[in-house]
Amino acid sequence: MNTSAPLITFVGTTPNIGTTSAAFAAAFRIAEASGRQVGYLCMHLKSAKLHRYLGIVEPAVTLDKLRPELRSGALTPDKLLRAVQAVRGVPNLHVLFGNMLRDQAEFYSPEEMEHLLRVAGQTFSIVIIDVGAYWDNAATICALREADTRIIVTTDALSHFQEDGKRWISQVSPLFGLSTEQYDTVVIYSPWSTGGYSMKDICKEMGTTKLGELRFGHHFYAQLDSGHYGQWLKEDPAGKLVMQESADQLMDRHHIRRITPTLAVQPWYRKLLAHRNGVSS
Repeated sequence: MNTSAPLITFVGTTPNIGTTSAAFAAAFRIAEASGRQVGYLCMHLKSAKLHRYLGIVEPAVTLDKLRPELRSGALTPDKLLRAVQAVRGVPNLHVLFGNMLRDQAEFYSPEEMEHLLRVAGQTFSIVIIDVGAYWDNAATICALREADTRIIVTTDALSHFQEDGKRWISQVSPLFGLSTEQYDTVVIYSPWSTGGYSMKDICKEMGTTKLGELRFGHHFYAQLDSGHYGQWLKEDPAGKLVMQESADQLMDRHHIRRITPTLAVQPWYRKLLAHRNGVSS
């Protein structure tokens, strides 16, 4: 499947460990640093929560509301742009919120998911995809197969990276033509981490490559619960560092140029980027 933008997919080894937090922070950092039009696709079919982290009670459009266009293959860049929501404070980061109808998760087809990914690649300059930790659906499998970069998110808990991680990466991925060497790794360390395993240990166990680490303090979870995650990433000294190292590596890998902060806020420059590299490309 040919797209004009790099597709970067985040998948978790285990539910509720912070995969969405990591993926969104990476998208936030890339959007800030590049000024390019970044698309964020929440392709959670069973547990979409990003809207809550951003303080949005009920998103106007979610993935399930695009089903007619996905079924018929009629989704276009213009229609996708009308379905996404710009993030407050980072207007060039556009979010498509995930599926709200959990009982419909198994009915999404590979053709629908591939159509969504193809159109997103034509619409944005960079596409970040979050599929959570459930592999029994078309969204996860297609987003991983079509990705240019695959990032597995885990923690330093042995049951997460050894049991869950090896089950998916070593046993399931090969069924879809993906080897362990095709995954980068982000390790999340929470304030309650007790495993004590290093990034080197974890990557060796799973057979993957290091990308970066996240170390969350107690205050991080309060930001999610209060719906202030985006504001925290933009304004808080600790928040500004989240996923910075990983985002830098991703930008280098995909040849995404950085802009100076003063230039990024100029309206004429944003319009120029949109014309050359963003939603008009």
